[in-house]
This record gives sequence, C-alpha cells and structure tokens, in this order.
Amino acid sequence: MKIALTLQQLEAFAEVARTENFRAAAQHLHVSQPALSRTIRLAEEIVGVRLFDRDTRHVAMTPAGRELLPIARRILADFDSAFSELAQFLDGRSGHITIAAVPSATLALIPAAISDFRERHPKVEFTFLEGPADAVKGMVGDGSADIGITVRPPAHEPFHYRHWLDDPIVLLCRADDPLAKKRAVPWAAFAQQPFISAGSRSSIRPITDAALLHTGLPVEQRLEYPSVASAGAMVLAGLGLTALPKLALLALNTAGLASIPLKDPVISRPIGFITRVGRSLSPVARALIEHAIAAKP
Repeated sequence: MKIALTLQQLEAFAEVARTENFRAAAQHLHVSQPALSRTIRLAEEIVGVRLFDRDTRHVAMTPAGRELLPIARRILADFDSAFSELAQFLDGRSGHITIAAVPSATLALIPAAISDFRERHPKVEFTFLEGPADAVKGMVGDGSADIGITVRPPAHEPFHYRHWLDDPIVLLCRADDPLAKKRAVPWAAFAQQPFISAGSRSSIRPITDAALLHTGLPVEQRLEYPSVASAGAMVLAGLGLTALPKLALLALNTAGLASIPLKDPVISRPIGFITRVGRSLSPVARALIEHAIAAKP
C-alpha cells in the first residue's frame, strides 16, 4: 500500500499534533483555519483513517496519528536538511571542486589558497590532479576537472581564462658560477654557456625560445630537460645554464644552485584559472576563483 501524502499535508499534520489546536496551527502555518482543516481531511482520506479525534474544544491524535507523527517529523527534518545543503551549495558554502594544475602551482599556490579558503568554507571538499599544461587543458576540457590552474591558453582554444599572477623567469646556475653574484643578468648571458632547454611540449619552451630570439645572439641549446628536477640536476652537474619560472624552483633541491632575475627582456609566465567554454561552474568553484584572485599571493 502506497501512501502519497504531500509535504504540505505532513507539515500541517505535524503542526496540529504539536499545538493540539487547529487555530494556533493555522496561525503558525500562515493559512486560514478552514484551509488547514481541508488539508488534514485530505490527508485522512489518503491514509484511510482519522488522524485526530476532535470536537469543538479538544483535539487529540488517534493511534494512527501517533504512529504517523515520528515518520512525519523524520521526513520533514530530512527535507529541511536536504534543502539546507542545497542552499549552502547555491551560496558557495559547500560542494566539491576538482582542480587540475601544473606542478609549480600545486607546490607554490594551491596549498595556501585552499587553506585560506577552507577557513571560510569548511564544508568544501577538494580533489587535486596534476600534470603539464596540455594535460591540465585536457582534464578541464573532458570534464574530469572543474578548474585548471595553468599558463594562459591560446585565444582560439575553448577555455575561459582568469589571470591570477605573473611568474617571473629566472636564470638557474651553479652557486659557484660568477653569474650567481649578480643582482640581475641579461638573457644574453646564455650565449656564454650551453643552454639547457625545456622539452618541446613544455609550456616553458615557447617563453624561453621567444626571449632567446629577442637577444639576436647564437645560443647553444645542447640538452633538453624532461622535468624541473632534472633541469636542476643538469645545471648542478655543470652541463650548462637554464631559465625557469620562479615558482618552479620549489620543485628543486636548490643546494649548490643559485637563481638570478633575468632582464633585457624581463619576462614572466602568466598563470591563471581556466574553465571550459559552455560549461557552468558550481557556485563554490566560482567563489574559490574570486577568493584566490582577490588574495593574490
């Protein structure tokens, strides 16, 4: 037997049971007393039994009413709880966010940003994914990540980009190299020693290629490094110099190494949030982006 009572009917029943008075219950529910009486009568027709014994002076629950009351209260509490959770989600106070990021962002940016955000949004849960720039775009593109933190994508690609910060490119050399004592060095310094370049698929490679081209000097690119950690190892071994985003240095054991600001030109890697064009963000994901941009590191 299926009993199809509505939430309105359950709420009316529970309020009459609480007050034991139709007039008081109607006032609390902001309905007229005749309307409340009709609601209770319809509920009794659906259940097939009387829920209240009533006369002009007294209202008392029947055995069926006493049996229904804890069920009604549980259903109403579950309903209120569910919609409270929905309200928190819509307000950006709860939910789940999957973030894909380039390694330097995972190390240097995400921990502080998430820690600060969770102080204000303790009910938000996170999943983190990591990969090079192309992989981050792929994860955002196929929906496995809600947000990507990576370099600015080309304008023709199907992503929205919100700029977060500029990550300056620095020269990395051995600590005993004469360049290590300088406050800043020009990109032309790479014409004096072999240049260890990023792999062809790295987001760093186009930036350094453009800067080296700007110098107009012949630069020997003898080696390519597959990871930031290997770049540091190659430099430490005396195989040459390299240029890295400053945030990427966190992935290195910098013992025996030195980083120096580069000039002529001064170049930075733009880092920001990417989302897929045509895909709606959850309120909490939008809140995270706005919070992180406002609290730029």
